[in-house]
Amino acid sequence: MTRTEEFEELRPLLFSIAYRILGSVSEAEDAVQETWLRYELSATQPASVRAFLSAVVTRVSIDVLRSARRRREEYVGPWFPEPLLTDPYEDPEQSAELADSLSMASLLLLERLSPLERAVFVLREVFAFGFADIASAVGRSPAACRQLAVRARHHMDAGRPRFEADRKEREELAERFFDAVREGNVEGLRKLLAADVTLLGDGGGKAPQWARGFTGADAVSQVLATLFPPFVRIGGIVEPHQVNGQPGAIFRDWDGKVLNTWTLDILDGRIQTIRTVSNPDKLAHVGPVADAWAVLRETQQLLADTD
Repeated sequence: MTRTEEFEELRPLLFSIAYRILGSVSEAEDAVQETWLRYELSATQPASVRAFLSAVVTRVSIDVLRSARRRREEYVGPWFPEPLLTDPYEDPEQSAELADSLSMASLLLLERLSPLERAVFVLREVFAFGFADIASAVGRSPAACRQLAVRARHHMDAGRPRFEADRKEREELAERFFDAVREGNVEGLRKLLAADVTLLGDGGGKAPQWARGFTGADAVSQVLATLFPPFVRIGGIVEPHQVNGQPGAIFRDWDGKVLNTWTLDILDGRIQTIRTVSNPDKLAHVGPVADAWAVLRETQQLLADTD
């Protein structure tokens, strides 16, 4: 097997590691590309290509994360990870765990960890790497990595998100929710939302967003029922789709361009949190991006004409 073939076989794993450390599709792809360049230029053949490449992509991701955190401190409004529609790494034996580790809630919780803690947690808890390989990846001793893992696990366990166990039930509830959104069915929405549901948006100052967000079933159902039926009438599209391993949707304009993505956290038969990403910088990998301001103007005009 050539180096190129070895690398391509491991690319899904490398991307999945990098994305969970970075929370960014574009930065994860860059980290994987940098890993390939380092592998291509290395003079020796590693004993374990998987361990070597995983270590390199982890080190690159840690460096990127350290600089990215400074930029995120200046970010306008809430910062959410870039939406990921499909995880390229598949492992049927741990598919549920891999999906849950991709969720917006889990990735936001990882943001509370230091870059080293985050990398150790991802390698150990998500991908089950041994501490010897983790130590090589992060440049610490195995004993130090065990301590980092314990600290990271403690922080994650303290706020670990919980999701509806039955994935089919999640999908069915999400389908009813998006039907109610299209129809502007306030009562139908209220029945599907937790009493303390929150609606939050990441526009990055570059797209319309939900002010500071909305909280409570009444407030959230009212705003959704007001805005989205006119959006559908002007040709807007609500396309249910798994986003970050959870039920969600891609919202598109009348030309099929991407307006935003939504993800739903569902527990106990109710939607607990709705997160939307409309920052165009975070949507380019999903498809051609819509002019969100133009869509808002069209929607507002239709609302004004029907008053």
